[in-house]
Amino acid sequence: MSENNVLEMNQGNNSLGKVEIAPEVIEVIAGIAASEVDGVAQMRGNFASGVAERLGKKNHGKGVKVDLTDNGITIDVFCAMKFGISIPNVAQKVQDNIRQALLNMTALEIDEVNIHVVGVLFENQKQEQQYEQEM
Repeated sequence: MSENNVLEMNQGNNSLGKVEIAPEVIEVIAGIAASEVDGVAQMRGNFASGVAERLGKKNHGKGVKVDLTDNGITIDVFCAMKFGISIPNVAQKVQDNIRQALLNMTALEIDEVNIHVVGVLFENQKQEQQYEQEM
């Protein structure tokens, strides 16, 4: 995915100009929508996003990958779920929340929202992580 890829919103004949949305904007919207769902423990990031967060900068797009293809927009979400929840139900809620948030904010229809559960977080692990972040 290159920086030149942008999504152009179609606003009909009354448009004063064009509106373009960068894929990074979609990543941020999808990341926030996914983390809002009860049962999602955390979004998976990479080393760079982890370092940025330790320096105080929130990375709302972490754990989200957007692919722009000729067939449409595909979103992959990588997250850890809380222990004891129904993973299929929470994954369905994440898909619905992302689809609705993007439709409301950008008027873009998403072809696929794929949820990749990369871990399960127990309550005591969450407390340990908070303790490590405070130090």
